[in-house]
Amino acid sequence: MEFAQIHPIQDICLLVTDIEASIRFYTEKLGFRLKHRAPGFADFTGAGLTLALWERDHIAHHANVRVKPGSASAVLIAVKLDSPAEIDRLYQELSARNVEFVGPPADYAWNARGLYFFGPDGETWELYAWLEGGAPGRVEDAA
Repeated sequence: MEFAQIHPIQDICLLVTDIEASIRFYTEKLGFRLKHRAPGFADFTGAGLTLALWERDHIAHHANVRVKPGSASAVLIAVKLDSPAEIDRLYQELSARNVEFVGPPADYAWNARGLYFFGPDGETWELYAWLEGGAPGRVEDAA
């Protein structure tokens, strides 16, 4: 069996430039709960997985992992919601917390209602729910 089929993703780590600004964003605006905090690092509990933040200068110094400038914009974190109505509800809730969106909720050609915003380092967030008929293009062999 292939690696990805037997080893589930346990957490997602974002490599950020300002750990304090990112902690504030994820706790105050999105409601994550801080689980661990160390110099240059933090992680949070959320529904279904652990979200971690690691400051770019810290990981470069301690693990020799260097991030190319501007690369965070290539990261997209998707959250599947139960219904299109939930997209609209969260848009109102997060707007009240001053989350800035790319635009209002919209129905997209891939049969989903979606909503997009950016985190402090340019990481892209997608909230989506399938419209009537669900996800298109299902591959029959997929388990």
